[in-house]
Amino acid sequence: MEFIDESHKEYTVDAYYDRSGYLRCFVPRQRIETRGGEVSKGVTRKDHVYEYLSDKLPSLKGARGCITLQLFSNIDTGRFAALEINPRFGGGYPLSYAAGANYPGWLIDEYLFEKEIINFSDWEKDLLMLRYDAKTLIHEYVG
Repeated sequence: MEFIDESHKEYTVDAYYDRSGYLRCFVPRQRIETRGGEVSKGVTRKDHVYEYLSDKLPSLKGARGCITLQLFSNIDTGRFAALEINPRFGGGYPLSYAAGANYPGWLIDEYLFEKEIINFSDWEKDLLMLRYDAKTLIHEYVG
C-alpha cells in the first residue's frame, strides 16, 4: 500500500443505495481524530469530497443499503486515495444519522413497507461529533 502523508485528510462516506442499486444519499464525514481505528472526533462535510463523488457514485453494481467508503483527500493537489468499500454501517454512522441521513428508517420503509426512497441531500453539514469514554461508580454495591 502506498504511503499517504499528512497533507491528506481522512474521510468516511456513508452512502445509501436503494433496492435497485441507485444512490439516494451520501454523507462524507471528515475523520478528525481516531482511537483504536474508530472515529472519536468527526464532522460532516459538504465540500470538495462531496462534489468529487457526486457524479462518481450514482450507481454501484451490487450495492444495496448502507455502504461505507474510506478515502483520503488532499484539497491542494486534488488527489484522492480510496482505501476500502464496506457493505455495512460504519462505526461513525451515528454522526450521519444525527445529520439527517436515516438509513435504518429507509431500509424499513423500502423493504418492509415497499416505499420508494427518494434522493436526499438535505443533511446537516459541518455537524461535529465528539465521542468520549465515561465511568460509572456504584457505591456499596453488594449484588
